[in-house]
Amino acid sequence: MSTATLNMPPSRAIDSAKQTSEAALADASAAMKNVAENPKQATQSFLHTPFVRAALPFINGGLAGMTATTVIQPVDMVKVRLQLAGEGVKTGPKPTPVSVFKDIVSSGKVLDLYTGLSAGLLRQAVYTTARIGFFDTFMKSLSASAETKGQEIGFKERAGAGLAAGGLAAVVGNPADLALIRMQSDGLKPLAQRANYTSVIDALVRISKAEGVTRLWAGCYPTVVRAMALNFGQLAFFSEAKNQLKSTSLSPNTQTLTASAVAGFFASFFSLPFDFVKTRLQKQTRTADGSLPYKGMFDCFKQVARDEGLLRFYRGFGTYYVRIAPHAMVTLVVAEYLGFITK
Repeated sequence: MSTATLNMPPSRAIDSAKQTSEAALADASAAMKNVAENPKQATQSFLHTPFVRAALPFINGGLAGMTATTVIQPVDMVKVRLQLAGEGVKTGPKPTPVSVFKDIVSSGKVLDLYTGLSAGLLRQAVYTTARIGFFDTFMKSLSASAETKGQEIGFKERAGAGLAAGGLAAVVGNPADLALIRMQSDGLKPLAQRANYTSVIDALVRISKAEGVTRLWAGCYPTVVRAMALNFGQLAFFSEAKNQLKSTSLSPNTQTLTASAVAGFFASFFSLPFDFVKTRLQKQTRTADGSLPYKGMFDCFKQVARDEGLLRFYRGFGTYYVRIAPHAMVTLVVAEYLGFITK
């Protein structure tokens, strides 16, 4: 309230306040009337505010990632179980995706394939929101900088944006990722040793209480490296493939699907070894003497290579690709569609 208003007689101050509130109500009424009469224009005006324009890449990315995770979760469950089978034994069991799928279904219910879905959705809400949001933001900044110089951005810039976005997002999303691995691997333990987590929140709270909050960032290093490798393969190659396919006779939708399939392959190839190590590190818990099977990422690489062989890092590549490629395709297609309708 202004000094002039404070110095007014009470009656005049009340009248002034009434006039101000009436004017505010009139403005609100006019705004609501405008929304009712022309909702499309009002929506477009809202979508073009600076704050919303900056937030949309993150929102669209998160929604796209959560949609893809809901579709791909059963495949991810099989992938994790494959990576944990025969741990520490070079000549251990050699399960197939089909045998793992049958074991999960025969030992419980079909819905067991969706164990950890809440953690997966939380991870996407955090990780993919940041990953695609940062990538789009970096690409817009790089494109604007290149345009002022009369140049075009190339693969090097796309790769840099993908690596940076993946690394930053992985740090933020590590707790949800760890909870997902713990929930999916819980069924491999003897009944007496199972934690039987009821939800991702239950897992996060119990892990924090039992092992300390910092334990939520276990495996963060390989998670960051994996995310950088995956983003390098997925976003950089997707962007590059789309750019290369522009000159073909393929329709825009076919170009997007083809580019996302190419991106899925390279994302799988570059990131699977790190995903394997990340799974092992996040699954491990302290033994009775308080020690851990692996001291860190490099120790895990060394032990697995020595005890199980180098090819173990690529066990389940087909399943991993079947998980990564459709996930990449759904995520990128949904993100592009959301980007289109929120232009």
